Amino acid sequence: MSQPLLHIKDFSVQFVTERETTTAVNKISLTVNRGEIVALVGESGSGKSVTSLSILQLLPSPPASFSGQLLFTFAEETVDLLKLSPKALQEVRGNQIAMIFQEPMTSLNPVMRCGIQVMEALLHHKKSIGKEAKQKTIEWFAKVKLPDPEGVFDKYPHQLSGGQKQRVMIAMAMCCEPALLICDEPTTALDVTVQKTVLELIKDLQREQNMGVIFITHDLSVVAEIADRVAILYKGELLEQNTAADLFKSPQHPYTQALLACRPALHPKGQRLPVVADYLEGTREKAQEDKEEISNAQSSRLKVQGKEQGPRNKEGATRNEPNEKQETRNNSVLVDIQKLSVRFPTKTNLLGKHTAYFTAVDEVSLQIHKGETLGLVGESGCGKTTLGRTLLRLIEPSSGHIITNGVNITTLSGNSTKALRKDVQLVFQDPYSSLNPRLTIGDAIAEPMQVHGITTAKERRTRVADLLDKVGLPAAYSRRYPHQFSGGQRQRIVIARALALNPTLIVCDESVSALDVSVQAQVLNLLNDIKGELGLTMLFISHDLSVVRYMSDRIAVMQKGRIVELGEAEQVYSQPVSPYTQTLLRAIPKITIP
Repeated sequence: MSQPLLHIKDFSVQFVTERETTTAVNKISLTVNRGEIVALVGESGSGKSVTSLSILQLLPSPPASFSGQLLFTFAEETVDLLKLSPKALQEVRGNQIAMIFQEPMTSLNPVMRCGIQVMEALLHHKKSIGKEAKQKTIEWFAKVKLPDPEGVFDKYPHQLSGGQKQRVMIAMAMCCEPALLICDEPTTALDVTVQKTVLELIKDLQREQNMGVIFITHDLSVVAEIADRVAILYKGELLEQNTAADLFKSPQHPYTQALLACRPALHPKGQRLPVVADYLEGTREKAQEDKEEISNAQSSRLKVQGKEQGPRNKEGATRNEPNEKQETRNNSVLVDIQKLSVRFPTKTNLLGKHTAYFTAVDEVSLQIHKGETLGLVGESGCGKTTLGRTLLRLIEPSSGHIITNGVNITTLSGNSTKALRKDVQLVFQDPYSSLNPRLTIGDAIAEPMQVHGITTAKERRTRVADLLDKVGLPAAYSRRYPHQFSGGQRQRIVIARALALNPTLIVCDESVSALDVSVQAQVLNLLNDIKGELGLTMLFISHDLSVVRYMSDRIAVMQKGRIVELGEAEQVYSQPVSPYTQTLLRAIPKITIP
């Protein structure tokens, strides 16, 4: 049997400080062969990224301390990566082992043109001359299917979309034809259509180059699309490893079962999502019940898909006979958006007059009814975030009207706008960047109440404790800072802050898209609980139709600034009319629990 390309043997990583020693990875053993893709799966904090960074020795030591072996075989020689000198490591990094990082914007140098950044690797490792390196860079841009490769060569990262930046990172990693490619969550924040394209691209290049690939993710649906073998990590421990087919057919560890079961796509609207704790606490009976419920739900959905749906109008709205729910909505409009447009200037003349515009929202008309969750779905750049922020007047509309509770808010100014923002709150995608790192979370939650002059300091402290309790966090946490919380906990804090002013409408802008699937389940359960308890109205913005279907009463699909389909959530999900909606649905990775 041939030598594995990489053999991780009894490998551990500890972070040692004066105050404590933390074990991030605990004696894991794993092999990666040429020509295969091995997925490392687990939640944030499971040790996935620590393991990958250790392979390239990118963790500072100290405080990182390593034990075990990382045996890498290339050019018919096996070396322990932990024992290589800094100079030898420089020759391995980017040349024999390359890495694609999760966030291309922070991985690419913002002040260097994209082509020059890829050329650097060729100039250093392949000793290419400038003209040859440029030509090879352009060839790789074409190979990763970037539009206008020569034009991309001269562009800066901010001039490219998220998917295009990720393709530049893939070209940079692949241009030296490495033996081992490490992909650290390369598709987590991408739209489902872009994600599908990037996954197919990585797999095609892997086959072409006969590379070994370590693919790091927390989403087993993505694993089903790409991996040959799967290793499940949890809190630094390797819990289970198997071929992808066998693992999905018969997951052995309760944690693996939990990761499979908690995806919203498997559950009907209103059913509480299972979370990891349900499985790790030994409730095998619950796991079996969840399997049966999921199976029944899938059968029901197939029946729904088989039924003939009512015709839809050109905007995609269903033309079935009005039912009781539809009649109730017609009489309870909270937000009425009328021919709303938002344009951003792209060119000015010498006198400073705008001569060209980009239309982000193009004459959108939409209604949000009291007590409903309206899902707004579409790819990045379709205008959904712009529309959500315009509802709060964080972005000024160019034309059209927004009528909230009978008031045309597009004509408001000064204190009137401030009052509006008390009634309409926003939950951002990244909770860490939307919390002030210098404020304790108690002060962050109390700040909106202070700004709007609500209650005394003592009453605000009581209200903060109540809100933390409502989102499932102890009141004592109010004295902690944002960096002391996990991603899921920070998102709960942001939700608590949004609830502080008792709003009538909450806009959730991609509020769960970057979360682990198990943490995502907790946050979605929380949003549903709060909505049911307080009777809130929500605009739920996402690029993931399966999550939107689970959360929403109705779904609006947005493309290039326009609403291309609108209807009941289950109808849009099961019987999409718009070709664009059909494309979004086809791009969602799909696996089922046997």
